[in-house]
Amino acid sequence: MKSETMELHKSKLPIHVTCGVITLSDSLFKDSKGEEKDLSGKHILEELNKQYEIKDYKIIPDDKKILKSTIETMIDNNIDIIISTGGTGLESRDITIETITPLFEKEIKGFGEIFRLESYKELGAGSLLSRATGGIYKKTIIFALPGSPNAVKMGLNIIIDELGHLKKHAQK
Repeated sequence: MKSETMELHKSKLPIHVTCGVITLSDSLFKDSKGEEKDLSGKHILEELNKQYEIKDYKIIPDDKKILKSTIETMIDNNIDIIISTGGTGLESRDITIETITPLFEKEIKGFGEIFRLESYKELGAGSLLSRATGGIYKKTIIFALPGSPNAVKMGLNIIIDELGHLKKHAQK
């Protein structure tokens, strides 16, 4: 059910939203030419590009210092929304969540909750492996999505139409 108040509120949102995409991976797929294939990152880029401006895209290894530096650089370049993919699992090399959550000034708890609920509907208890999250750091929204293309599609379906709304509130 749509709320008239919410629809009026949304009509006054920022029109221009800038985005950065970060893929964390130590082992991207290689195509027949030996080039890296970042299926999840490319999907994020394609979907964001339909409504928003893409200002930066990086593929980095699962490394805390590099991730923090990449986030800081994107923020310094006035990026409103950063979406990362990869490194959210439970393996020892998965560092995304441990790196970004201490940065958050405010966490967007509802995103992770909704993501896991939707994952549960598809995967059952396997959704417990997902630590997708979102938050605000230096007035920039950061979302961390798992690395699988299906998880990226699900996460984007939850957030993509709300990015202007989120930007408005994060930058107040």
